[in-house]
Amino acid sequence: MSAKPVGASATAPPDPFAIVRTRGYTGLLVVAALLGVPISAVAFGFLALTHELQSLTYSDLPRALGFHSTPTWWAVPLLVVAGLLVGLTIRYLPGTGGHKPAEGMKTTGAPTAVELPGIVIAALASLGIGAVLGPEAPLIALGGGLAVWTVRLVKRDIEPNASAVVGAAGSFAAVSALLGSPLLGAFLLMEASGLGGAVLGMVLVPGLLASGVGSLIFVGLGSWTGLGTYSLALHHVPRADEPDLAQFGWAVVVGLAAAVVGEGIRRLSLFLQARVERRTVVGTVLMGLVVGVLALAYAETTGNAASGVLYSGQNALDPLLAGSAGYTVGTLLVLIVCKGLAYCASLSCFRGGPVFPAMFVGAAGGIALSHLPGLHVTSGFAMGIGAMCVAMLRLPMTSVLLATLLLGSPGLTVMPLVIVSVVVAYVVSLRLAPEPDGLPDGQGAVA
Repeated sequence: MSAKPVGASATAPPDPFAIVRTRGYTGLLVVAALLGVPISAVAFGFLALTHELQSLTYSDLPRALGFHSTPTWWAVPLLVVAGLLVGLTIRYLPGTGGHKPAEGMKTTGAPTAVELPGIVIAALASLGIGAVLGPEAPLIALGGGLAVWTVRLVKRDIEPNASAVVGAAGSFAAVSALLGSPLLGAFLLMEASGLGGAVLGMVLVPGLLASGVGSLIFVGLGSWTGLGTYSLALHHVPRADEPDLAQFGWAVVVGLAAAVVGEGIRRLSLFLQARVERRTVVGTVLMGLVVGVLALAYAETTGNAASGVLYSGQNALDPLLAGSAGYTVGTLLVLIVCKGLAYCASLSCFRGGPVFPAMFVGAAGGIALSHLPGLHVTSGFAMGIGAMCVAMLRLPMTSVLLATLLLGSPGLTVMPLVIVSVVVAYVVSLRLAPEPDGLPDGQGAVA
């Protein structure tokens, strides 16, 4: 009988990947692939319905009422109606309409089946009528909730760990094509969940499989219906200059500016949220009025369409970059102020995701700074997106990828600049953030 080395454990450490070799895990992969088909189809339908609501409320309805074009004040009454619908949904339906966007990009598990109607109604009323939020958070909740609900119809006694993997796979499938690449959606969910090690691998593999299947379904449905995939994309990206010392200096400036602006937006939105929640319906109506008035102010001040302030900004990024030469610095500053304040008001009470408005505000800021010497417009655009995203989301890897993969080959050129701006914005944002309650000094956000 051989002696054990001194200090050796009596039992071998557990194999973290043992579950991957089981038949049950193989079954989970099959379930993830199968769920990717219907859930991505539902997500596509949700995005198509949101787009149709936007066209109906801001194009078809004014014409039906006898207007030759959409009046600049049109958003004001519509956003009041949207606030009423969202406020009533949050107040009276289960689930409070889903994730509160002012609290950042968080994944808290799949919602229950009874909460899904409220999430869908609140998101459609918010996104379809012009709130400054994106569809990513409702899609994540919808995909995860539908996946878990579907599996429990077949197997009621599903284990909690298996249920969590299934829910994550559903979320992966739902956002698979939204950000332009299944990989970006995967990174977003990975960082937002905070998983790591073997647990991350076990969740990530079924998620990637569902995401790949979902992306194919998005492409197929987009081609079959002629509606497109509703994916984030840029079609007119100017060639980027090679990074130099001046542009690295601008990367630090952009990171610092985004951290200050992002922290201001976060604090103001949380301040407003606390007051709106005292009287949810009335408060949400008032915030809808604020968003509408800000869109009106931008239209009247600049002569541009009020839609520049409304919506998430996802579809406006491409024309913003392509037409950047036609924007004066003054117009861009008015746009940033109005969009940023409308973003705050929307975060405080409406339901949607915080990603796309952060990208738009950062892009507009980067383009405004590119009017100064030493900063190329493509570099400023990319650095602004990355820095503002990390300031709002606290997801550094996702922020770098969003700002670079979106640009195609010019994104590789500007990637070093984006990394510097993201790191600066991330560190400064955490320094500016208030200390969490209950922690001693020095053990706050950057402990």
